[in-house]
Amino acid sequence: MPHETHPIKKLLDAIAAGETSAEAGFRQLRHLPSQSMGFATLDHHRTLRQGFPEAIFCEGKSDAQALAIFARMAAVEPVVLATRVTPSLAAKIRRRFRAAVYSPVGRTAVLCRKPCTIRPGRIALLSAGTADLFVVEEAKTTAEALGYRTMPVYDVGVAGLHRLLDRIAQIDDTADVVIAVAGMDGLLPGVVGGLTGRPVIAVPTSVGYGTGAGGIAALLTMLNACAAGVAVVNIDNGFGAAMLAHRILASRIPTA
Repeated sequence: MPHETHPIKKLLDAIAAGETSAEAGFRQLRHLPSQSMGFATLDHHRTLRQGFPEAIFCEGKSDAQALAIFARMAAVEPVVLATRVTPSLAAKIRRRFRAAVYSPVGRTAVLCRKPCTIRPGRIALLSAGTADLFVVEEAKTTAEALGYRTMPVYDVGVAGLHRLLDRIAQIDDTADVVIAVAGMDGLLPGVVGGLTGRPVIAVPTSVGYGTGAGGIAALLTMLNACAAGVAVVNIDNGFGAAMLAHRILASRIPTA
């Protein structure tokens, strides 16, 4: 989010213009830059530093803890994103925040308190197979919550290389960054990296048979890709891939 449209900047402008008192402004700012909840400390200045609020990683938290964090952030942030959301937690979030959108495939919940600012740049999201969609959908939800347009290209793994070749020109012409997600042998990102000049972010998934070792085989393949300049994030980390794409785009494409 550009500083000119950030709520803190707007508040400071309102105080300077005499539209809001300093006391009222202080009440809004008193919990910044961080806020302790005992079991969690919220980073309310993440948007100023990185252009997007802190996300809630729900795995390992109780539903009560995750819901409390979600509610506290919803009172301050224009967008709240939770990842690794279980169906039971999603139901509790939806009961309290009717506008929240839950993706059961990507296991994400997003609440936009106002329409997202559309950022320049498009992110292509490639999956080697349908079994990898849970990671792709996490990346897609994150990218769209950030305000980027996405281009899903599903089931284009190297077992049927013609499927990818049929789409590569469109990807190269349309996308600014490519996120390639694959399990099994993990070859897709390396192949894509050799066919396009766009930045490629590789995401290994835990999908595969026994010797895939829960995504370790795919991870090692991606780290050893012959295509130069392919970045690799952790296993099943669709969120991290989208955030890396955001940092690449934010540094390359100025926000109007």
